[in-house]
Amino acid sequence: MREMPPIRYARSGEVNIAYQVTGEGNPLDLVLAPGTMSHLAISWSEPRLAQTFERLSRFSRLIRFDKRGTGMSDRVTDAATLEERADDIRAVMDAAGSSTAVILGVSEGGWMACVFAAMHPARTRALIVWGSSARLVRADDYPWGVTRAEEETRIAALANQWPSREYVRTWGAGVGPEADDSVVDAILHRMQMSATPAAVVALERMNLDADIRDVLPTVRVPTLVMAREGDPSIHPDAVRDLAQRIPGAQLKLFPGKTHYMGAPWLGIDPEPVYAAIEEFATGSSSAPTGERFLTTIAFFDIVSSTATELGDRAWRVLLDEHYRVTRELLAEHRGTEIDSAGDGILATFEGPARAIQCMRAISRADAELGIRIRAGVHVGEVERSGNAIRGINVVYGARIMSFASAGQVLVSGTVRDLCAGSGIRFGDPETRELKGIGPREVLAVVD
Repeated sequence: MREMPPIRYARSGEVNIAYQVTGEGNPLDLVLAPGTMSHLAISWSEPRLAQTFERLSRFSRLIRFDKRGTGMSDRVTDAATLEERADDIRAVMDAAGSSTAVILGVSEGGWMACVFAAMHPARTRALIVWGSSARLVRADDYPWGVTRAEEETRIAALANQWPSREYVRTWGAGVGPEADDSVVDAILHRMQMSATPAAVVALERMNLDADIRDVLPTVRVPTLVMAREGDPSIHPDAVRDLAQRIPGAQLKLFPGKTHYMGAPWLGIDPEPVYAAIEEFATGSSSAPTGERFLTTIAFFDIVSSTATELGDRAWRVLLDEHYRVTRELLAEHRGTEIDSAGDGILATFEGPARAIQCMRAISRADAELGIRIRAGVHVGEVERSGNAIRGINVVYGARIMSFASAGQVLVSGTVRDLCAGSGIRFGDPETRELKGIGPREVLAVVD
């Protein structure tokens, strides 16, 4: 490519997301979800990255973007949640005129790619993940990664030493300890232009709590998971674990001690990786019907009112006002009303943070009417049946709500994991016996 293509902007809520398209005319769309940070313009000055763009654009219309808060996108003050990042993919696809695409998630971008594929199977022709794991921090049931204390120490160092050579060579960019200083310098420059110290710290803090293990089994599109066997940023067994959690996913590990697809400074030829991406992307089956998909399920109903003694007619007037306000707030938070019965509503949302914010807004509005509601929020795979949804996760959401008291929003452990970085606070988990499901963690949203 002789000239850098133009940079355009997609509107995602109140944020402008910078994106760029190359390979115009190719019949296949490939959306590249970047790692922690990127910069659409400066990336072209790095031969290794330019080579990647040109190679992928031979067989696809390549759609790249800078995540919110980084690069040429709006510099928001807080790190985006996985919910918001996945929705940014949708916004970029809409702006680029892409109805379906292969989604390629690189490093941290693998998380948002997986969430998008689970939420929007009809728009995901296939999913490809490079150099990613289900979570970053080690846990009792997850033996890979670093401890929370180790990660906290790293983040504290970043606040005072951004950008650092250690971050580039090892746990951050992972170019490898043997990379030339000139390579490190080029990446340091791009990173410094891509994100401020505060933004990097916010991004890495969000990563502390990110966990997509509950999402991965709901990915129902053809999936290829790849990495290098000696990646300094991620253990190969963590990559294997991610692949095993996605039904039918293929796994390919390549030799090399770097986080990158290609590393000429280490004598690593990227062509085998590019060839694997092309073969999988162009040979993928058509998008699924979308009858099964991942969504956020919210149940809420009225548990008390100061107006119940006013009589049936007055209660009906109050209930009508409740529904009017509720539906306005559902629309504002991009919720979809699925069913209503009596004084309860079942709604779906594109992400859990948005659902919780909507439940809180409805609770505040109803309080002014003298009404108190309770709500339950869960994330899971459902089956579409006409305009309705069904499946065990719908029951799961209803059971959670049944434990909520007046004015309370209860959520599942999956919701907590996917709300990392949202600023939403939760109480300590409690184990409840959900009828027909079994014992599960339930948490209260803390105001």
